[in-house]
Amino acid sequence: MENKVITVTSPLLPSLDDFMPYLQDIWNRKWLTNNGHYHQELEKALCEYLEVPYISLFTNGTLPLIVALQTLRITGEVITTPYSFVATTHSLWWNGIKPVFVDIDLDTCNIDPEKIEAAITPKTTAIMPVHVYGKPCNMERIQSIADKYGLKVIYDAAHAFGVKMNGKSVLNAGDMSTLSFHATKVYNTVEGGALICHDEKMKKRIDYLKNFGFAGETEIVAPGINGKMDEIRAAYGLLNLKQVDVAIEARRQVAIRYREALRKVSGINFMEDMPGVSHNYSYFPIFVDARKYGMTRDELYFKMKEQDVLGRRYFYPLISEFSTYRGLESARPENLPVAHKVADSVICLPMHHALSVDDVRRILEIIAKN
Repeated sequence: MENKVITVTSPLLPSLDDFMPYLQDIWNRKWLTNNGHYHQELEKALCEYLEVPYISLFTNGTLPLIVALQTLRITGEVITTPYSFVATTHSLWWNGIKPVFVDIDLDTCNIDPEKIEAAITPKTTAIMPVHVYGKPCNMERIQSIADKYGLKVIYDAAHAFGVKMNGKSVLNAGDMSTLSFHATKVYNTVEGGALICHDEKMKKRIDYLKNFGFAGETEIVAPGINGKMDEIRAAYGLLNLKQVDVAIEARRQVAIRYREALRKVSGINFMEDMPGVSHNYSYFPIFVDARKYGMTRDELYFKMKEQDVLGRRYFYPLISEFSTYRGLESARPENLPVAHKVADSVICLPMHHALSVDDVRRILEIIAKN
């Protein structure tokens, strides 16, 4: 009998039976987009769930990054990480901003705050850190640097839905934080995203910018774009919000089983939970020490694939290795030794709410039998 394919992620889906009444109501209202009923309801619900003051919904997770930079009128250079999904730096490129890469911290895979100051120039206007795998950055240290040099801080929090540190949402750090609600995330609206800010005036500017700059029927106040979330996905999101806590707990149990087993496997390293942090278990990266493990990362990755277990080399290659960014001085490999080491050793194991005990056992047996 053939093995079933174990995918690296699986979307959290609301029940079709629960979704149908919402669709019927949307059909009855005949209001499909443009700040409709369910859009407004989801913004309210997310503010409450995430414990943030203001949130603006978007049609995907990249547009909030682009709009955040526009809202704060960021120009020149922005210090960021090479260890992220390409949307992080693409948002800078689309705004005509030069990304400046600094190396990462080996333990968290987040931007190394101790490398930031050396990268600041007279053209630097902001720092764009990423909460990689949902692990919080050193937000206090980053903010102290930003305050010292008069810089804005925009967090790419695509992985950090619901994450708290010492009981407080990490989404309230910096000047703004962005979220992705892509189908692969802990919480999804099929495609979608959000931008979190701290005051009503900023929220209004964001909402103008994501709707062509309209401030009224005949008034345009900024050269905006179309980034609005529609009613169908907003309704879907409301339903998913009701079950996301159960899904996160299921992910936590998978992480526990992974850690218990992998502690016995020489050459396989992984991250522990951080003290004081409520995690969302969005990913479970392992890091392969080829010398101790007896197999390279790629050899293990393809071995898993041959046995229908789909991991992901996330993030590999580094953003700094792509042709768009390779020519930047800050992208040179000698400037990013830790990021290169991590990118060349990482595999994100399957991690989602639908993994069974047998699925996890199968994954672990492949890794243990090298």
